[in-house]
Amino acid sequence: MLFLSDALCLSGFVRAPYRIMKCIILLILMLSSLSAFASEKPNIILVFIDDMGWGDFSCFGNEDAATPNIDQLATEGIRFEQFYVNSPICSPSRTAVSTGQYPQRWKITSYLNNRKSNEERGMAQWLDPEAPMLARSLQEGGYATGHFGKWHMGGQRDVADAPAITEYGFDESLTNFEGMGPKLLPLTMKPGDTEPGRIWESAEILGEGFRWMQRSEITGGFVDAALPFIDKAASDGKPFYINLWPDDVHGPWWPSVVNWGDGSKRRLYLSVLEEMDLQLGKLFKRVSEDEALKDNTLILVCSDNGPEPGAGEAGPFRGFKTHLYEGGIRSSLVAWGPGVLKKQNHVDSESVFSAIDLVPTLLTLTGTSFPEGKTFDGESLVGTLLGEGGSREAPIFFRRPPDRDTFYDIADLPDLAVRSGKWKFLCEYDGSQPELYDIVSDLGESKNVAGEHPKVVTRLTKSLLEWHQSMPTDKGATYLDKRKKKGKAKGKK
Repeated sequence: MLFLSDALCLSGFVRAPYRIMKCIILLILMLSSLSAFASEKPNIILVFIDDMGWGDFSCFGNEDAATPNIDQLATEGIRFEQFYVNSPICSPSRTAVSTGQYPQRWKITSYLNNRKSNEERGMAQWLDPEAPMLARSLQEGGYATGHFGKWHMGGQRDVADAPAITEYGFDESLTNFEGMGPKLLPLTMKPGDTEPGRIWESAEILGEGFRWMQRSEITGGFVDAALPFIDKAASDGKPFYINLWPDDVHGPWWPSVVNWGDGSKRRLYLSVLEEMDLQLGKLFKRVSEDEALKDNTLILVCSDNGPEPGAGEAGPFRGFKTHLYEGGIRSSLVAWGPGVLKKQNHVDSESVFSAIDLVPTLLTLTGTSFPEGKTFDGESLVGTLLGEGGSREAPIFFRRPPDRDTFYDIADLPDLAVRSGKWKFLCEYDGSQPELYDIVSDLGESKNVAGEHPKVVTRLTKSLLEWHQSMPTDKGATYLDKRKKKGKAKGKK
């Protein structure tokens, strides 16, 4: 396309030699503007940790282990204390952060298992590739896109016909035993072993390419794959988006033998946490020591759900992984980006938002078009993410996994939950057994004030049930977990 000034230059080109210089200067200015525009698109790295508690980073209060590399990000960036993921279990949480939509829309409501188990729980076998993937939108907007780490949105156990990760908008992928395509598979060693063991050998059938390496080093293996991807994107002059999703700190825990400690569940977990932080540090160092990357890269670090009892810690919050209490769904979030964020060494203890908000927020931040014909459940909150504060307007809704009505020795867990303003409300599918907490003053959800606020209960019950009924159903109301021998299913509606 020619601008008017270009046409004037060309028309006078043969008449006046000095116009040649004018045209050259104009061309240089135009190219410089285009280059500056391209460089304004920030690189993004999303580190999505597996099964880590809100209180497990030392910058969030952990006194039993040190996470210096992530703490450094927090010191130079922002810690968000009221960030939520959209499910208390892995596959739906990953679906939410990838699509900006509630995972119930895609019938991924618990962890994806073998084909029969997925059918029994009323779930899809994998995430539909037509979902509005953040990666695909960024790819179409000129980003280099890479996924390095756990996937668990299709391609696991005997589900070997799921789409490849690259069909979701990624140029390159390297995963673990729960994804299609090239992968790293775990070797295990404990004190006294002379030969390594193997776990998840059946995952060799899930796409082409696999490599066995020590389980204690696999996060580093994902980092080592991400580094040349960053180098290539930089040499190609493209911004990059990277998922770095370790399967640390999910059990079983296999730290290096020298860090085995007393072999207790808690000690093994903490050792894996510290080794993960060390291995991630190599990635953070690559970005922070390159001035161009440091000035134009945003790193986000959070967990996909809460911790397993006896392993991680949820800080002051009640509940664990699989629960709709805060300990299962509230995640620590660290944001780093000296040239992107507007605050450093800042703690945001007031902004309430969730993983589904990250997709429209990052698309807006990068100037990327939203996918046509798709509507996000998340809200664009650029100011919040950059440090200016502010919460999402809509409540955040939750539904428990269909196979997690009783778990970790807690029977009849709430089916539904909503965070709305200062209120946290939980109930059964039919609205019975209401629990209402002032979550600002009662972090541990210890005092049920439903009887004291009947109007609030009525309002939140109505909105929560309307949301629940608007979503595709699973079999949570009738599913009987045979492994737990729970007895008769509740048969709730």
